[in-house]
Amino acid sequence: MTTLSSLAAAAAIMLAQSLPAEAADDFPTDATADYVFGCMQTNGNTRQALERCSCSFDVVASLISYDRYVEASTFLSMGQVVGEKGALFKTSEESKAAIGDLRRAQAEAEIRCFE
Repeated sequence: MTTLSSLAAAAAIMLAQSLPAEAADDFPTDATADYVFGCMQTNGNTRQALERCSCSFDVVASLISYDRYVEASTFLSMGQVVGEKGALFKTSEESKAAIGDLRRAQAEAEIRCFE
């Protein structure tokens, strides 16, 4: 097992044990793992990154629902489409609101977990 795989397994166990029941119910394991893995890649794939990224997920999950998280993630993903179709996902009021909710939750997580 590689170091990254070991950290990933540890992240899954740690997250399952640390999440409040309502957050654990709202966010499926694959979404939780995807968030933590992406965060860890951005922050160095270290034990410290695992702890901070797990904390970050907990904060985000406590501030927005899974449905809102999926909505914002979808708008962000579809906003990468080039041209007029992509612009629809970037400029609508609903996309701006959903993305804003996610960004605010991530900013709060940054303050609580990375500083």
